[in-house]
Amino acid sequence: MRLAEIEPELTEASLPAHVAALLAQSRQLVAKLEKQAHADFAAFVPSDFELVYRALVSIQSRRLTTGRRFVEWGSGLGVITCLAEWVGFDAVGIEIEPRLVNMAQVLAAEHHVGAQFVCGSFIPAGANVRLERLADIAWLSTDGPDAYTELELDADDFDLVFAYPWPGEEQVIFDLFADCAAVGTLLLTYHGQDGIRLQRKVRG
Repeated sequence: MRLAEIEPELTEASLPAHVAALLAQSRQLVAKLEKQAHADFAAFVPSDFELVYRALVSIQSRRLTTGRRFVEWGSGLGVITCLAEWVGFDAVGIEIEPRLVNMAQVLAAEHHVGAQFVCGSFIPAGANVRLERLADIAWLSTDGPDAYTELELDADDFDLVFAYPWPGEEQVIFDLFADCAAVGTLLLTYHGQDGIRLQRKVRG
């Protein structure tokens, strides 16, 4: 199996009012959390929500996915998961930090988003990722509950996965995705100043 690159082709359309409102509130929450992140959270760094939203719109409009199930690995405040739900996916966010899960659920409820958030590890039991590579990466924890058990789904049941790996740690996410995703599944990743990447798991 390998990952094949796909050009994201971002939409340039104006943001809908409800999306703009969610992003405005999320920026306020991020600003508050950044003041306390070092004390309360391990490695809380938000992605570029608008950029990812535009990528999600493009993916959906081009019908690139094999189905509608979306999962965000490490969903934080849940903004991307909410945006995916609005775009038309059945969206789930998996987050190891309980307080962030609670904040995501509140944010989704305030904006009338039906996305689901689960507290636990997005690394499925039995994943073949080398555990010694995970030991020094704070945001890649296998200590929490198995999120997939609560969801009553397997890691290969999703059609689109979003993740924000830290610089230098991208290959761990790529390896995990290659190991546990179904053939045909898309992986959308955010890479800071390098923007986003879109890849599909293919045979060969």
